[in-house]
Amino acid sequence: MKHTTIRNATVSDKISILKFCQNTFSWGDYVEHVWDFWLSEGYLFLAEKLNQVGICHAFYSLDQIWIEGIRIHPEYRRQKIASDLVTHAETIGKEKHVLFSYMLIDTKNTASFSMANSLGYNIFQTWNFYSLDPKINLNHNVSFEYGFDHQPHPHYVQSWRWLPLDDVAMSLLTAQNCIVKSTLSDDNSFAIITDSDHFNKTLIVTLFSYSDDSVLQILSFLQNYAMKNNYERIQILTKEELPLFDSLDYKISFHLMKKSLT
Repeated sequence: MKHTTIRNATVSDKISILKFCQNTFSWGDYVEHVWDFWLSEGYLFLAEKLNQVGICHAFYSLDQIWIEGIRIHPEYRRQKIASDLVTHAETIGKEKHVLFSYMLIDTKNTASFSMANSLGYNIFQTWNFYSLDPKINLNHNVSFEYGFDHQPHPHYVQSWRWLPLDDVAMSLLTAQNCIVKSTLSDDNSFAIITDSDHFNKTLIVTLFSYSDDSVLQILSFLQNYAMKNNYERIQILTKEELPLFDSLDYKISFHLMKKSLT
């Protein structure tokens, strides 16, 4: 069996890779929409045997790796190619003195969970994905916030990457009016709203829930905000189970997997 080699992907690899990145999920795949973006960021790794058989992208921030987009050609699965790609990304992270590595896995994807577990990844948190339709909705009491105590909340979601919610991120999010909070009481639900880097007119929301009443205020605000600002879709990521609400649709749950690199 030919040994797997890993290199950085190039522009010329796109066509052959996308041939096996079309039906990954029931609705298709998103790799074709993000390939050019990942390539421009760097750290888009490609596994080869006789030909291109797998990819993985890594995003390095100050103290963590975010691993995404693991795809393996169907004819080459169960050969530890995904493990080789992840290990390669970790090796570069260790050279950068990164402390942790994270990835997101569908709670029903037992094969990917087994792979991650074999490499030393454990479930850090479980998150739920909801969609919400934009519409005019004035039934809310919500204000833009200028920061909050982010210590209990180590991450927020930016284009489906769970990124560190550190002081630098907080300053930027505050300056861009990306933090909103229900004003029903002092201890209430809040959300971080960001634009998708990959899909037009898509609002991505990290929602931290403390009570159903305050969550309903946030959801009403999000509908109205999205409608006023010409968004076509709202994607909500939260660790909580959200209450019933008009056009709120539960999609799927994910395990946020974590590994220490020290």
